[in-house]
Amino acid sequence: MDIAVVDYGMGNLRSVSKALEHVAPGADVRVTARPEDLRIAGRVVVPGQGAMPDCMRELRARGLADAVVEATRTKPFLGICIGLQMLFDFSEEGGVRGLAVLPGSVRRFPDALRDASGARLKVPHMGWNQVIQTRAHALWGGIEDASRFYFVHSYYAREADPAIVSGRCTYGLPFTAAVARDNMFAVQFHPEKSQAAGLRLLRNFVQWQP
Repeated sequence: MDIAVVDYGMGNLRSVSKALEHVAPGADVRVTARPEDLRIAGRVVVPGQGAMPDCMRELRARGLADAVVEATRTKPFLGICIGLQMLFDFSEEGGVRGLAVLPGSVRRFPDALRDASGARLKVPHMGWNQVIQTRAHALWGGIEDASRFYFVHSYYAREADPAIVSGRCTYGLPFTAAVARDNMFAVQFHPEKSQAAGLRLLRNFVQWQP
């Protein structure tokens, strides 16, 4: 198996797998809930959509948590949306523990969020926004800095180690849009919904040799 897309009962699995098949037409892409599949796959993708307490409960109930942590250390790994948030120590959403792969916590956007002109912003943050690349990375290859990606989230990661940040975004306040460490890359936005820039990032991932 070339690419395992982790199925823990949450997430936009079909659109993620179809996008990966589009950018890597010869690859064996499988949506799977089997921990053993994650261990034999060449690459692992963890998409996410929904509430963090439900995501973490299902991940652990299906025996996938340890296999995901192992993948973050041993092979090219891509986390998407909650697939980024679950990598941190703790989330305010439901007060749940994450996988503690990265130091930091996940916070909710404040209700009184406002833009630079003082206009009130809605939570969740939903729609297109620019991502500023804070450091070079293979997955940014061919993607212009400040390209727009599609976001849907009410919570954001507050990392404890600035060195892992690879991209930032601003929605009332600056927040982490992408993190990278060794063989691991994770994004708050949805590349599978982000048209050309998102597909380029996924193509870079399937070609990445960390």
